[in-house]
Amino acid sequence: MLKRYLAAAAVAAATLLAVVPSAANAAPAQQLKLRNGLTLYIPIEWRVYGMGTDAVQVVTGKCRKPQGWSSYECDAFYVFGPSYIKRGAEGFGPYTGKRPFYTASDVQPCPFNRKWDEVVGTKVKRGLRQVGPGHKAAYNEWRSECVSHSGNRVKGHFTQREWYLPKSRILVVDQWDTPGLTDTLQHADWI
Repeated sequence: MLKRYLAAAAVAAATLLAVVPSAANAAPAQQLKLRNGLTLYIPIEWRVYGMGTDAVQVVTGKCRKPQGWSSYECDAFYVFGPSYIKRGAEGFGPYTGKRPFYTASDVQPCPFNRKWDEVVGTKVKRGLRQVGPGHKAAYNEWRSECVSHSGNRVKGHFTQREWYLPKSRILVVDQWDTPGLTDTLQHADWI
């Protein structure tokens, strides 16, 4: 009996020790409350900028000048609501997920170098992704290129990732492959 008790106590202690250090090393987070009760827990180093009543820019690294969508050379992702979804397709049509989020009808500068042009690419992944408990987003990845103004030489690539929640009218767009964003969305709350 004593051996069983000691073995159980050792297992419990090992489990507790395995959990405590990881919790102690967890990075401090801030709450980002969004529309329809969506709450993200983001690192405190990330800076949040409002872009009117229907959009948020979350700067996650270097940024020359946070100014919302089309902040070139600015490591960030965006959370958009109905007004941006209404005009989020190329040519200012409604965003449906069949084409990338692209609020323009002309050539836009490359997100990581405004001296180059963005060429919207093809869809490379699609599916459903968890955004907090009980909510699945339509997920799309679009591989795009940055080309020179003259000669259309390819200068670089980027992947635009999109999580679309049509019932909640929320669209998350990331052109920087933001580390931790997928986990942040997966562990969100709906309050």
